[in-house]
Amino acid sequence: MRVDADGGLLLFRVSGVPVLLAPSWWLGSLVVVVLYAPLVGRLLPGAGLALSWTLAVAFALLLGASVFAHELGHTLVALRMGIPVRRLRLFLLGGLSEVARSPKRPAQEGLVAVAGPVVSLVLAGGCALLLLTVPSGATWLLVAQCAVANLAVAVFNLLPGLPLDGGRMLRAGVWAVTGARASGTRAAVVGGWLVAAALGVWALEGLANGSEDRWLRLGVCVVTGWFVLTGANAELSAEQRRSWPPDLDIAQLMLPVLQLPAESPVSDALAASAGRGVVLVRADGVAAGLLDTVEAQRLAAQTPHVPAEQAAEQVRADSVLLLSEPGEEIAERVRETAAWQFLVVDDDGRPAGVLRREDLRHAIAQRRSR
Repeated sequence: MRVDADGGLLLFRVSGVPVLLAPSWWLGSLVVVVLYAPLVGRLLPGAGLALSWTLAVAFALLLGASVFAHELGHTLVALRMGIPVRRLRLFLLGGLSEVARSPKRPAQEGLVAVAGPVVSLVLAGGCALLLLTVPSGATWLLVAQCAVANLAVAVFNLLPGLPLDGGRMLRAGVWAVTGARASGTRAAVVGGWLVAAALGVWALEGLANGSEDRWLRLGVCVVTGWFVLTGANAELSAEQRRSWPPDLDIAQLMLPVLQLPAESPVSDALAASAGRGVVLVRADGVAAGLLDTVEAQRLAAQTPHVPAEQAAEQVRADSVLLLSEPGEEIAERVRETAAWQFLVVDDDGRPAGVLRREDLRHAIAQRRSR
């Protein structure tokens, strides 16, 4: 195991997806252990201090394993549908499967979202059946803990508010009905705010009535309420960044495209560009890449007659945009792809222009500031 760049502990990989344990997971597990241990004596009369703490630690670990299984469901379904997953992270009383791009259709969003709760419910049901064969005592309580942990993960995530799975299903439903992803996001963000408020009310109700689990309830509600509230606001901000101004046309932003032989001297290619995007084409007709003007200027100053191909930025599948693509999808692709310029092609695959990341960012920021 090693520590990832963002501070998470890399546990292992599943289908190539790294599974990380964030530092906050330890804090969340400690809170669960401290608040759950006193309840063991009530659930299992006669349990000593050592057994109470052992079962409390086991419950925290089972909760973490339940969250992992839940997120693994999301990850495997996303991969099955061709949606790349950057990593799976476990953190403070929760987890997240970080997809590399948003689902393109409501059905994809809904299927990926529902996969996690389905896994949790299946595990909860399996543990509940196992309880029928396990004798009463510490082992029975341990199996019951596993059932409760998975049921809690499933029920909580089915609540209709972002960033929970129920919120993603709500977004998929509104998206399917209205045809607008943004409308679904706004509805699910409001749902997230309501879920956070409901958690606060439930915690206060436990304190007011002197419930036996009031401190455990308060701790869990504070942490999860904060998670839901910040997650919902983050989803709203992401949707606002993703939105495409209605008066913005990609054709207004892209540079005219010029095709030149890849073996052209870099100084000639640079001079010929003159504010245009340059596609460098090899003798066999295959595109060598887009001319990187910064690199071309450096080479032209030192060795002006070297082939322009040495200053080419490779054209990858994710750096090719379709002129007829919806604006939101273009904005998302540009935001998530590590390239500073993109080749725009028409429906027949012919180069139509070159879009620079900075030009798009400036145009969107300018229209939002109006």
